[in-house]
Amino acid sequence: MKLQIDPIIFEQYPGTLIGVVTLEGVDNHGEASEIQSLLRGAEQVAIQKIGTVPIMEHPNIACWREVYRKFGAKPKKYPSSIENLVRRVGSGEQIRHINKLVDIYNVISLRYLLPVGGEDTEKIVGDIRLTIAGDNEPAVTLLGEKEARPPYSDEVIYTDDLGAICRRWNWKEADRTKLTEDTTNACIVIEAIPPIERVELEQALTDLTALVQQFCGGDHQVAILDSK
Repeated sequence: MKLQIDPIIFEQYPGTLIGVVTLEGVDNHGEASEIQSLLRGAEQVAIQKIGTVPIMEHPNIACWREVYRKFGAKPKKYPSSIENLVRRVGSGEQIRHINKLVDIYNVISLRYLLPVGGEDTEKIVGDIRLTIAGDNEPAVTLLGEKEARPPYSDEVIYTDDLGAICRRWNWKEADRTKLTEDTTNACIVIEAIPPIERVELEQALTDLTALVQQFCGGDHQVAILDSK
């Protein structure tokens, strides 16, 4: 299995960086109180980083709003995963426990104000591709939704041989490949676009892998994919 980025992504969205952590043999069962404490701390970090600036104007949020507009999605209706997470925290909501891997990547997302997502690679068919949706994409059931719907033409999607596994770049993931407590092999991505710099992504990847190793064990590999 490979994770590949279509060259058109770099043509249309220059400076894109995708941090990838592949995990094998992790234990995702149970709930760690330490992770919940880290999540509460990360919520406060995010609030402090946003400060008095309107959420939509913070550089880490505004850049994704521009990307969404470029491929035809209204960011007010379809906020990026990081904007959605920060808005929930900013309104006083505590991010609830899902499973250890998801909780950990939410910690990292809030600490660094970067979109983070993950897939169970045992449920992936073929390779994963970050690409532009065509006119006849298969319908996909997203997390929390009952009805399967196809991606719109020209939106950015992650997809495998069966169809999209995440729509509107990082807006919402497919139910089919979601991380569960039974997940043992996974792929987690951290996404950075200008003005986010590579060093910030590297720090987030280091932080993520350390937490996964501490709480879930297993083996991991890390890479950063860019236009080269």
